[in-house]
Amino acid sequence: MASIRVGIGGWSFPPWRETFYPKGISAARELAYASRQLGAIEINSTYHGTQKPATFAKWRDETPDDFIFSVKASRFCTQRRVLADGADSVQRFIASGIAELGPKLGPIVWQFPPTKAYVRADFAAFLALLPDQIDGLPLRHALDVRHASFMCADFLQLAREHRCATVFTDADDHPSFADLTGDFVYARLMRTQSRLKNGVAPKVIGQWADRARNWSDGGAPDDLPCVEAASPEPAKPRDVFMFFISGAKEKAPAAAMALLKRLG
Repeated sequence: MASIRVGIGGWSFPPWRETFYPKGISAARELAYASRQLGAIEINSTYHGTQKPATFAKWRDETPDDFIFSVKASRFCTQRRVLADGADSVQRFIASGIAELGPKLGPIVWQFPPTKAYVRADFAAFLALLPDQIDGLPLRHALDVRHASFMCADFLQLAREHRCATVFTDADDHPSFADLTGDFVYARLMRTQSRLKNGVAPKVIGQWADRARNWSDGGAPDDLPCVEAASPEPAKPRDVFMFFISGAKEKAPAAAMALLKRLG
């Protein structure tokens, strides 16, 4: 069955000690607490540096059985002039210990810099490096592209050929297109506001709840920007991952919990 996961990026952010975590909770207990309020967390520390297998195992053991982590891939894989030259970095990241998360391993997010333009041969060579599994654990890949040149039918076709999802980023300063290219949906929501109690207006929370259900049921929301017209053919149910990231970050947990409440 398809699931809808709502969460935040990371779990260690000092302002959350005032807006999210109970007073007096130790830093060592923050993940355990956050994972019991939310459905998923995007691990960002893996983008900046290599983590140890024991660290992934510790995160796995501190969280509930039905919890999911998405993992941001190392920047050394994606911040390259020639992406295919990163084969060793991709292999090193995949083998770094992410398999220790076991069934709690969600999508791997490959984030590309805003300066990285779309060149088919370059990008096709990179996607060919991404493995389907590690130690028998299936891997799902999400592509977070940040240059407007990716907003083309050719990129969408290539992503579909490799069964990769394209990250939908709800923001003003990044390309924002919700075309579906994988068998799951990955959305990063970046418009939380400090002046709002939950970071997002109730009406907007309701809109995201409707979109999440639509995606999960196999549909495509008709109120989000896309490069291509939506296919009229019904699709299979999809897992949906939605993360409140950036914006007024201190409000991200409140926004995520408000959306989870609306979803029931």
